[in-house]
Amino acid sequence: MVIISSNITIPADEIELSAIRAQGAGGQNVNKVSSAIHLRFDIRASSLPEFYKERLLGLKDSRISKEGVLIIKAQQFRTQEKNREDALARLKELVLQATTFQKARKPTKPTKASKTRRMDGKTQRGKIKAMRGKVFD
Repeated sequence: MVIISSNITIPADEIELSAIRAQGAGGQNVNKVSSAIHLRFDIRASSLPEFYKERLLGLKDSRISKEGVLIIKAQQFRTQEKNREDALARLKELVLQATTFQKARKPTKPTKASKTRRMDGKTQRGKIKAMRGKVFD
């Protein structure tokens, strides 16, 4: 069971973990040891509250398929146990990310002093450009 917060948990039977061979360098050992972990979590079929399901499915994340299955591949570490822990931690992090709200931005108006500085700068620049004209005798 993965504990997300005090009131949200994901039962172990909803998470499908399978060992696969890792990619990349590792010598002969990489060809015979299945140390990477492939985690599959069906968001729609999970026991998460509907609110969390909608937020997770609404994320623009390439790891979530069209069918609503979250796929995490953990192969950072050399041991299967560490990769399993890493995959579960990444799942927990993603669910927590879906539960947090982005604070709405309140647009602010420029101050009077900043408007004055801007206009003074524009006037100064205009004077410089005006001096570039032809000189008449």
